[in-house]
Amino acid sequence: MNLLLPIVLAIAPLVSAQQHAACFAPYQNGVQPAPDTREGLYGGQQEFSLALLNAINKIMPKENLFFSPYSTYHALLIAYFMAGGQTEAYLRKVLRLSETRRKSDIYTAYKLDKYMTKFIANSAPYEFTSANKIYVSNETEVRECVKNDFPEELESFPFKVDPEGSRLAINNWVENTTHHMITDLLPPGTIDPTTSLVLVNAAYFKGIWENKFNPNLTKPEIFYVSPTKQIMVDMMHVEGTFRHDISEALGAHILELPYQGDNISMFILLPPFSNTEDSIDATLKNLNLENFKKVVDRDQLISRTVQVALPKFSLETTIELVPVLESLGVGNLFKENANFHSLTSEKVSVGEGIHKAKIEINEHGAHAAAATAFLTWRMSDDEDLIQFRCDKPFIYMIYNGKSHTVLFTGVFKRP
Repeated sequence: MNLLLPIVLAIAPLVSAQQHAACFAPYQNGVQPAPDTREGLYGGQQEFSLALLNAINKIMPKENLFFSPYSTYHALLIAYFMAGGQTEAYLRKVLRLSETRRKSDIYTAYKLDKYMTKFIANSAPYEFTSANKIYVSNETEVRECVKNDFPEELESFPFKVDPEGSRLAINNWVENTTHHMITDLLPPGTIDPTTSLVLVNAAYFKGIWENKFNPNLTKPEIFYVSPTKQIMVDMMHVEGTFRHDISEALGAHILELPYQGDNISMFILLPPFSNTEDSIDATLKNLNLENFKKVVDRDQLISRTVQVALPKFSLETTIELVPVLESLGVGNLFKENANFHSLTSEKVSVGEGIHKAKIEINEHGAHAAAATAFLTWRMSDDEDLIQFRCDKPFIYMIYNGKSHTVLFTGVFKRP
């Protein structure tokens, strides 16, 4: 399976002659970071991911969804580092960053996490990379501390003189970072002479199932889009020992499909159909942080022999993030009075946010029969053999159990 998604925040300048205090500095006055700093970086990432999933589903209720909370989180994290005043406070709240942690500690955690991600990637049986870029106009005066703190992320571009060439260069970096799976991230016109800053995060994942599906067993079968509408889909099959449970709180079957390496897994939440309320919406409404922790807690799941049927599919989604993030409470992030004084003494504001994601699910992993429509989600009488048929809409999440982060998530509603 291949999973790749970049996110972009394009920032346009506003005229201002105000001068502001210098940006943060780690280890200021000899103070050392907190010992659990890295863990604190993602303390609220799970809750942020669930809020983002619900917000996007409300805005796109009929569409297949796929995106990266991890990528979105990192793009907003870079914006948080650049922000000051009320804008910084809004971003801290949306990202669920602890009020007791200093900005310098969060920055140190970011750098440590960046190093550890690269270190683990050297020996992991899967591929996972996450890269951030801060593309700044060569006419914008950037604080020296930003140049020192983000030497790999920061690049200067001639947005005013050559906006189209800058756009193509950014798209080329995204395409190369995502192994040519995400192309043309920024459409024509996204970059113009007024653009002063573009923040980009590109994430890539390629994993192999621990229990591969047999390609010879893949065949066209019915997928129930609704209790009354059916579409044929190529359905993959595998039988093996998987962690499985039934959640009364979520009204759904839960299955863990691990990737080789045992750090990253896909968790599938499979609700039944309902006559009174959309089953996906009902499960999402109850998918709070407490219930989510039970889903990804391996001690809560029971290892059983399970016959799994999962659609083989590929999809690409583009999401306009401004309305989504505004619904989550980013405050003045997209307003003219946004505060990015940690970046520059000039006044800038975020113009737009673009998120593009692609996933391919096949028998090997990630490169990224008819059944009754009203299926029970209770256990079958034969508890030694469970059938887990994803022949109706389901929620799926790719979760890193090592960092306790949601890398990717989506809702498969129709082939």
